[in-house]
Amino acid sequence: MIKASVLGATGYAGQEIVRILSMHPQVEIAGLGSQSYAGQSYSYVYPHFRNILDKTCKSPQDPEVIADADVVFLALPHGLSSSLAEEILQQGKKVIDLGADFRLNSQKTYQAWYKAEPPSQELLQKAVYGISELNRDRIKVSSLIANPGCYPTSIILGLAPLLREKIIDTQFIIIDSKSGVSGAGRKVALGSHYSEVNEDIKVYGLPRHRHTPEIEQELSLLGEEDIKVSFTPHLIPMTRGMLSTIYTKPKAAIKINDVIKLYQDFYHHEPFIRVLPEGEYPHTKYVLSTNCCDIGLSWDERTGRLIIITVIDNLVKGAAGQAVQNMNMMFGLEEDIGLNKIAVYP
Repeated sequence: MIKASVLGATGYAGQEIVRILSMHPQVEIAGLGSQSYAGQSYSYVYPHFRNILDKTCKSPQDPEVIADADVVFLALPHGLSSSLAEEILQQGKKVIDLGADFRLNSQKTYQAWYKAEPPSQELLQKAVYGISELNRDRIKVSSLIANPGCYPTSIILGLAPLLREKIIDTQFIIIDSKSGVSGAGRKVALGSHYSEVNEDIKVYGLPRHRHTPEIEQELSLLGEEDIKVSFTPHLIPMTRGMLSTIYTKPKAAIKINDVIKLYQDFYHHEPFIRVLPEGEYPHTKYVLSTNCCDIGLSWDERTGRLIIITVIDNLVKGAAGQAVQNMNMMFGLEEDIGLNKIAVYP
């Protein structure tokens, strides 16, 4: 059995990790770290765990939370993971960080976008960007995973086949993304109050959303050139789910059936990627509470634009589910073990 601890276990992403791990046949939950609820039963914080997981939360600084684990998930705000990760790695444990601390390769870029002290260059070089379907070989042998952000996951998976095959003009990539409110986290904030978000939709984070350099970094690696994108995120009045609509321009004439086949071939062996047939487009409900990413494609002959639509559950494939998928690879397990693939519907 793999012994796993979760620091930041009482946030939304942390809770989702705990929920998935509690049903994982090869995992025992060793410790739960929470700054806000140390000393409280986990089922007191989240009553749906009553008689399922009544373990007491401890301070994230409690050495037992780390000492008892083989792998530690860090579901913490940016800036808090780097020192903890170093300590955990020194103890011979594996680390999967769901925050932003290790996602950017450049200290300078991290400092510019997050206005915080970056991790050491040594740790950044050790970290592997955990986009499961694209970095599988490196993830398997890594001890430090930078779990991708939710927006980047939906966008990178949507563009990877086109960039690998160099089919599109990389100077024309426009991304319109929409996320449910759970992406803002569990903390109390005016912008996520019910009366503020209900019957409303809004743009936020313009023109410099913090996920932009992460998106551009990984797309540039895929395309083997410097890529900049126009990225506009929106907050929509639902709890969870994410949809990204990506507008691109092919370099030459295409047939939509050929593009769909390219995607089907590219993701043929991937258990969580589903490419839809021509004329079908994904809904967020299709992936609710799953680790799936559904992809639909449309060719607009009138404008010469190829449109990619992707959907994920922002808390699962966009956070906790992808983290567990990475853990499975790190420990030599089947990637899909413990990850339910059937959506909750309606």
